Amino acid sequence: MKKIYISMFAVSALFFAGCANDYLDVNQTESISTKDIELFNNDAGAATFVTAIYSKFLNWDMSSFGWIGLASITSDDADKGSSPGDTGSDKDVLDALTYNSSNPSAESTFNANYDGINRCNQALDILPKLDKADANLRTRLMGEAKFLRAFMYFTLVKCYGGVPIVDHLPNPVSDDDQKMLLTRKTAAEVYAFIESDLADAIAALPNKAAYAADEKARASKGAAYALLAKVNLYQKNWQKVVDNCNLVTGYSISADYAKMFQLEGENDAESIFEINGVGSVPAKGIEGYSASQGARGAGGWGWGFNTPSQSLLNAYEAGDVRKNATIIFRGTTLYDGRVVPNTVENPMYNFKAYSSQYTDGWETDANIKYLRYAEVLLMKAEALNELGQTPQAIPLLNQIRNRAGLGVTTAVSQVDVRTAIWKERRVELAFEFDRFFDLVRTGQAKTAFAIDGKTFTEGKNELFPIPDSFIRQSKGMSSQNLGY
Repeated sequence: MKKIYISMFAVSALFFAGCANDYLDVNQTESISTKDIELFNNDAGAATFVTAIYSKFLNWDMSSFGWIGLASITSDDADKGSSPGDTGSDKDVLDALTYNSSNPSAESTFNANYDGINRCNQALDILPKLDKADANLRTRLMGEAKFLRAFMYFTLVKCYGGVPIVDHLPNPVSDDDQKMLLTRKTAAEVYAFIESDLADAIAALPNKAAYAADEKARASKGAAYALLAKVNLYQKNWQKVVDNCNLVTGYSISADYAKMFQLEGENDAESIFEINGVGSVPAKGIEGYSASQGARGAGGWGWGFNTPSQSLLNAYEAGDVRKNATIIFRGTTLYDGRVVPNTVENPMYNFKAYSSQYTDGWETDANIKYLRYAEVLLMKAEALNELGQTPQAIPLLNQIRNRAGLGVTTAVSQVDVRTAIWKERRVELAFEFDRFFDLVRTGQAKTAFAIDGKTFTEGKNELFPIPDSFIRQSKGMSSQNLGY
């Protein structure tokens, strides 16, 4: 099931070296010859180019410490955690929303996603040339590459607003081409590009059920529809949200919320798209993901960053099973018998990053669930409510509440149902990298952060800074976000 994240071997060194230090590094493309391509002109070789894209999500700079800081510690769901004197390089300023344009986490996230986009572009350039590989396989692989590129651009537009669109391999001898690729586009243009990629992905990808058991983690048609619905949600295209949610078929919410985030719940019936980690030898998990968030101090097993906030704890209703499935409490015993002693430094930790079998490993079997069917139901409920179809939205909201062990909502009016859905998203998707962006897109940020003791500056903190290093490289083709 997880093998697609393991095998990068020769192709990584041959084609994907050097991207981290230069936004439009094209040196790797200059070494590609007809002979090199012929080495991969078969089914297994073709798949390798897309495997390399998935593997990018396991990197420290893509899905781990910087991303945790940027998308989670900044939110009102989380505090910096760790020891008071350990800043984690910039996690203290992220927590306080006082970061600037030299912020390391904003830079690493920006660069990592463009590194991944470069891998997508490499795959999309080379796959049509592999004429000895099965044509249907190549079509599917190109659909996967389009989905993954769309996913990365969605991350970028949420974080930075409009960004440059790199949709092909740069021409190393064309200044005009490189200037074009360094030019910042509007957010609307980026969203249109994402939608185009997802339309292509939908046409090429199979349903999840069509994949073999050991390939369930690959992008599917359902994943593309779900991501497109989320892209529509962020643009408030409410009818499109409903339409695309209706096309996400073959999934169901799991009976046991807690088990979804344990080994037995990986790629289950609720999972639409998740990043898989392998803790066994050879380990290929998300680098430092579990370790950086594990309990810190005597009897602990990690660095203790990204700890649940009191604000999040207060958001759970009495009897909500999601609380104990999301938060590790100091002084308790976990589902696998591990005791969390009172000697650890912080009172709470992120349970969704916990690995039972490889608890203190650098690369564990912990996964990140990025798209779940529960969110599809909540997106559809939100859109129906905004369209004035509140009676149709309420049963969807109640499905999620009932699974959590709660009674039906008491909300009836459109305004109250809207608030109820927003709150349900918070406790349902806690520590799944949505909360900060939900606060921004719904206009709740300033009030929510004030409750959490943080000052959210409107007109600035909606977006993170474009890295100074890129602004310098763009030579006037891209501008900085307001306030930085």
